[in-house]
This record gives sequence, C-alpha cells and structure tokens, in this order.
Amino acid sequence: MSLLLEPYTLRQLTLPNRVAVSPMCQYSSVDGLANDWHLVHLGSRAIGGAGLVITEATAVTAEGRITAQDLGLWNDEQIEPLQRITRFITAQGAVPGIQLAHAGRKASTYRPWLGKHGSVLVSEGGWVPVGPSKIAFDPEHTAPTELTEAHIQEVIQAFVDSAKRALVAGFKVVEVHAAHGYLLHQFLSPLSNQRRDAYGSCFENRIRLTLQVTEAVRAVWPEELPVFVRLSATDWVEDGWNPDETVELARRLKALGVDLIDVSSGGTSVKAEIPVGPGYQTQFAEKIRKESGIATGTVGMITEPAQAEHILRTGQADIILLARELLRDPYWALHADDDLGGHKAVWPAQYQRATHRDQPIHESDLRD
Repeated sequence: MSLLLEPYTLRQLTLPNRVAVSPMCQYSSVDGLANDWHLVHLGSRAIGGAGLVITEATAVTAEGRITAQDLGLWNDEQIEPLQRITRFITAQGAVPGIQLAHAGRKASTYRPWLGKHGSVLVSEGGWVPVGPSKIAFDPEHTAPTELTEAHIQEVIQAFVDSAKRALVAGFKVVEVHAAHGYLLHQFLSPLSNQRRDAYGSCFENRIRLTLQVTEAVRAVWPEELPVFVRLSATDWVEDGWNPDETVELARRLKALGVDLIDVSSGGTSVKAEIPVGPGYQTQFAEKIRKESGIATGTVGMITEPAQAEHILRTGQADIILLARELLRDPYWALHADDDLGGHKAVWPAQYQRATHRDQPIHESDLRD
C-alpha cells in the first residue's frame, strides 16, 4: 500500500493523501484580491488529486507584498474572492490551506518575468520596505527602514488579523511563512538581523518574533485545525542561520502548538551556494523530524512518485510538497496512483471516459 496516497491526520483534520501543493507566487492580483487566475490555478490542482492545496504567500499588510501584484489578506474585502476558491477546492475533496507572509526587506520588487531585478522605486509605484536592520538584500534592493518595537507589535497583529480572515474565508490549514529570506526569516538570520534589542543579537532574541507571531496565530486558529510553519533550515552561508538552530526553533514551535514544519532552505543571501539536485532538502526535513519530534513536510526537486514514496517510507518527512512539478502536471497525484499501483484515486466524473484508453467509444464521445 502506498503511503503517499494514504490519508494523513493532523489534529481533527484528515488530508485525503500526503501530496500537497506548495505555495507558489503567481504575481497576478490587483489590490491583493484573488481572481479567476487563482481559482483555476489552485482549483485545477485540487481536481488533479492533491490532498492539500496551499495558496501562494499571502501578504498580511500591503507593505509586506513581494510585488504589488501579490495576493493579500490585510482587509475584509479580500475575503470573499478567497471563499469562492476554498469552496471549489473543498468540493473536489481536497483541503484548502493558506500561507501568511510578510516580505520585509524583499518587498516592493518586480514580477520576475519582467526581466528586472531589485526594488521598484517609489517614483515608479513601489514603496520603501521594512526589515529588522537597515541592510539591503543586495545592491539592487532598497535598504529597508528598521522596524521599531512598536511597529513589530503591529506586524504581529497583522498576522493575527489575517489568520482570522483566513478562517472566515474557509481555509483549514494556516502556514506562517518564516523562510526564503522574508521578514520572519530576516529576524532569524544573523546575516540580516544586527539589532541590539530584544529582537536581535543572540539566538533567543532572533527567534522571538517568529515565536510571537506563531503563538498569536495559534491562539486564534481553531484547536481542531493544524498550524504549519515554513522554515529555511539553512542560509547556505557560513555564520548564517543553520540546521541545528532550526531544530531548536522547531522544538519551541512544537511546544506552542505547531503541528508541522514545512522545510525549505536559503533565500536570505545572494552569496548562498546551494547544491541543487533531486531531493536536496529532504536531509533537513529528516533531521528536524527526528531531532525535534515534530512532523515535517519536504519540498525541492521531488518529481517522481517512487521518489516521494521513498521519502515517506524512510521517515524523512510526513508529507510531500510539490511546486514546479505540479505546474508541469496538475494531475500528478492522480498519475502517481497509477504509477504506484494504488488504484485509490478517483478521476473526476467529467474526465473518467478519457482515463481508460481500452474502453470502446460510445455515442456520447462523438459529441465532443
């Protein structure tokens, strides 16, 4: 029996399988509002058999967007368009999840396909980003305004308010984004955090904001529903954030009621040298899972069902998050069922006549 295609329960929520759609920025919103693109993008992966469908990084404040076209949940007007999406995902038998994020010093950038890099200037419609310290991500990015402790409290409240809206919108899993060089990760890493107050310098202080945000979100998220946190396990830079620190942070997060660590890596330094290859991040998910005792999800160049099954069976992770592979094949989970011989997945009724090539052609087929 395939573990990949077996149900997986966290708290009182059961995912139909262990295939999850990893958050993938679409840069296709206006004023943070979800639209038809998001419905089709996320909905097609639900039709395709993924058990958990997580939105892109959804900004908790307007200034926390990576680009001006990011999805957002900083006001009530943004709830209803998301409800349309969660209803559709749920109707397909999948679970809708949302990733809440603040880009920090990596905010106010261009959409990647424009071929431009760095910050969008205020004169061009951008804004001045914020961060833990006045350190730009690279020379092409604007140096951020250093957050005051009062502003930090506003950021925490923004995560809480967005989590409340996410619940109204129909999401069943909430993920706090503390990876990829965005705001919470910026506080974690000594490469981007050079503060000398309660939020900087030593490990205890650098993890403070991530713990406070997560604790506050957990407090307003229903007890029966799970909370995830995405972490970059390493900066891939000497003297940066490292796997041992991630393990200890994961222990603290588990004690606060976090159910799963979504394990990624990198994002906070342009100097990172990342040895990219198939499953290159699973080692970190395994380490965190074994040493902190918390469930983990893994992502990164996982493309084949047998590869995903091996990761689960060898105890490296509890769920598999797919990104680019699901862009190439939205029906990956349904095809994985065929490849692994599970015979558990059910294609949508509208598609079933095309899934069995050996069946005779009926009169109804000739109407197409």
